[in-house]
Amino acid sequence: MSLDASAALSAEDQHLLFVNVTLESIATQNGYNIWLPGVGIAAVYGLIITVGLVGNVTLMKTCLLVKSMRTVPNLFLSSLALGDLLLLVTCAPVDASRYLVDEWLFGRVGCKLIPFIQLTSVGVSVFTLTALSADRYKAIVKPLDLQTSTVGICVRAAAIWLLSVSLAIPEAVFSDLHTYTTSHTNETFVTCGPYPQAGDLHPKIHSTASFIIFYVGPLLIISVYYVFIARSLMRSSKDLPEEGHQHLKKQVSSRKRLAKTVLVFVGLFAVCWLPSHIIYLYRSYHYNQVDTSLGHFIGSVSARILAFTNSCVNPFALYLMSKSFSKHFNRQLLCCHPEQRLRSQSSRSTNITSV
Repeated sequence: MSLDASAALSAEDQHLLFVNVTLESIATQNGYNIWLPGVGIAAVYGLIITVGLVGNVTLMKTCLLVKSMRTVPNLFLSSLALGDLLLLVTCAPVDASRYLVDEWLFGRVGCKLIPFIQLTSVGVSVFTLTALSADRYKAIVKPLDLQTSTVGICVRAAAIWLLSVSLAIPEAVFSDLHTYTTSHTNETFVTCGPYPQAGDLHPKIHSTASFIIFYVGPLLIISVYYVFIARSLMRSSKDLPEEGHQHLKKQVSSRKRLAKTVLVFVGLFAVCWLPSHIIYLYRSYHYNQVDTSLGHFIGSVSARILAFTNSCVNPFALYLMSKSFSKHFNRQLLCCHPEQRLRSQSSRSTNITSV
């Protein structure tokens, strides 16, 4: 689902809510009205962007630069991190700006480009998680099959990006600027909408299709994979002898750990994106009934913040679940200077020769 679509549909209820509760605002030199509580909301967005940039950049450096970390799951995670970075750099600041000023600031080109980038990032996230689940299924249920080469992984990742871009093209085609008029004050304002403002059929189609393609469908496929994975792991545990075969036990334990890691990422995605989908479906199927309640507004803001939070939590979830990743993550995050590395290496060599 496109967060911009949700934001565009909520523009009128936000404006009405601001008028109804008569919150204090101040005028800037450019003539825009800045909503003071929106500064706090924008600060939360700023924190999410900063944490997400640090985490995802370090994850990509760890998985791509450290040779021992260039595994199939980690290469997929690097692609996932790239999609999250794209979302945080382009779309999160735009979404935050909606709470600071009451006008769309990015023109018609921005209205078409931002939803396109946003939906592409969402597609990359959910389809990469599906590919990761398929990889875990192959590694655990069919371990004797030929392993995928690095080139094959890159081809799959590129195909995921191509699919996501293709599915996001209609978002760029139909998104456009629309003028809204509030019923209470007859004030007009311009905002970005994801479809023509004619009837309630378009919002229903858009929200339902987004929910199925970018949430329900992939999660159902992932669930099927994990049913087979769970069955295979249970059988492997039963078939292992009680004594000996430590190598086999370690192998099964490693498979369980990797499968659990991917499952945690899937769970984070499902939890973080479900509220946004529910609110968008609610609005779309009650298109002519604008909900101006404070509870609805708080729920909408929380849902969008939670969705963006999903783009910054994966590196830290992996950090907590993988000792080897956390060790390399710390090294990449600290970014030791070359001089320091040379000194440490020379001191090691001196110690070795002296012994």
